[in-house]
Amino acid sequence: MNSGPTAGGPGRIPPVVPRSTAVMCDLATWIVERSAGCDRFLLGIAGPPGSGKSTVAHELGAQLGAPVVPMDGFHLSNELLAACGNLDVKGAPETFAASDFVELVRRLRQPTRMVSCPVFDRAADQPVADQIQVVPDDVVVIIEGNYLLLDEPPWSSLPNLFDSIVYLDVPAELRLQRLVDRHVQFGRTSAGAEEFVYRSDARNSALVEASRERADLVVAADT
Repeated sequence: MNSGPTAGGPGRIPPVVPRSTAVMCDLATWIVERSAGCDRFLLGIAGPPGSGKSTVAHELGAQLGAPVVPMDGFHLSNELLAACGNLDVKGAPETFAASDFVELVRRLRQPTRMVSCPVFDRAADQPVADQIQVVPDDVVVIIEGNYLLLDEPPWSSLPNLFDSIVYLDVPAELRLQRLVDRHVQFGRTSAGAEEFVYRSDARNSALVEASRERADLVVAADT
């Protein structure tokens, strides 16, 4: 990339590049160039469930020495979801503390103090508070999650808080198999995992895919 992407917006078609080691290195170089002289550079990694957001975010974080903050740390607890009748659709936008997540991104936007961020413990299937500390000296901060580009409040305020958002585009068959494997790994039966993925995760994927054109850059999988 010789020049950085501009901010996304309705009707804008973002450039698409294949994911490869070279592209990841090129993206890291571009971030370094863009963040030079910045007090804080927020990079978003968006995409549907199973698209590899965490993997890509941590690849870039390792190259840049940047902290990675997951949106999944803002899952509502299973107890609260059960009380609200939403446990069976866990992962949908309404099952996150969205306003709290937006507020965290606002605080991360200004590097004036240390900010403690939650993570999601997949083994326990619950969020865990205060596991990541972003300090004022962290120039680049990477935030990854499904709904960074969702065009409904309060999510819709997020793009203006980021310097750039990258969208990961992965074939549905590959994504869904990854999700089934993940659910099995953490305790579901194969049948239960497939039922949940094709009922809940597929619906959420459609919502995320509809936000694709709001991204600054689309990175396709190298399958």
